[in-house]
Amino acid sequence: MGPVKVILNPIAGRGYGARSEANLRRYLAAEGVDFELVRTQGPGHAIELAAEAANGEFDIIVAAGGDGTTHEVVNGLMSVTNGTVVGTLGVLPVGSGSDFANAMGIPPDLAGACQQLAHGEARLVDVCRVTVDDQLPRYFDNTVNIGFGGKVTYEARKVKHLRGMALYLPVVLKTIFLSDAPNVTILYDGQSLTLPAAMICVGNGSREGGSFYSTPDAQPDDGLLDVCIVREMGKLAMLGFVPRFMNGSHVGQKAVTMARTESAVVTSPDPLIAHTDGEVLCTAAHRLAFDVLPQKLRVWC
Repeated sequence: MGPVKVILNPIAGRGYGARSEANLRRYLAAEGVDFELVRTQGPGHAIELAAEAANGEFDIIVAAGGDGTTHEVVNGLMSVTNGTVVGTLGVLPVGSGSDFANAMGIPPDLAGACQQLAHGEARLVDVCRVTVDDQLPRYFDNTVNIGFGGKVTYEARKVKHLRGMALYLPVVLKTIFLSDAPNVTILYDGQSLTLPAAMICVGNGSREGGSFYSTPDAQPDDGLLDVCIVREMGKLAMLGFVPRFMNGSHVGQKAVTMARTESAVVTSPDPLIAHTDGEVLCTAAHRLAFDVLPQKLRVWC
């Protein structure tokens, strides 16, 4: 393994990123990894740092943070591509969710993740793309969740001192009683579906929010988007669905439509709120278009 660039988000995991730096350095040094570490200074900085590091000087560019940090590093790598495979991306999970790391089989503990970084191997995975209204496209590696999941992420940003399930589960329960269902039209795989939807999840990976398997059968290297569409339902019914999303048993229920497709478009006259890879994507959009770039990202895992 050649030189490694570590991009550390100090505020990931409600400050756990900063608190983990000393151990991160110690673990990587113990594994004999030749690395250079830099801290991000604010939102979007990891995009710039990753783009700069993709000049060939580093063999692996590591996102040390949560899913939001990985999301920015992926967007930085994709910003300098000419259509070829980008990477190699490494991940050290020190954030709140770390769902992409989980999908890649990276250990959740920092010592184990550093050990795997030192002794891992490369894997090619898909990168997905979302275009909101008339904005420039953004790339995502794990999920975009429109409606309920977007509102959960928005509400979670108000909580300052919790991470993981201690953060997400109470916010999920709170959001159930704050949610409404926008009227949407979903175009996918030659079909059109119009309905009031409580949630639409477009997944490249199976898990989001630390423990919620919205698209439980998604494979990050199959060249397809997995789509989960949840119809409007009562508050108590939605409450009863929460455990199902934690084990994937919502699949096959009458209120849920699952699909696989290469592209999808979601439109609505109502304002749509969504997250991408655990970060707020939009709060009042009317059109989100999705497609997938098969096996364009090299990941060290």
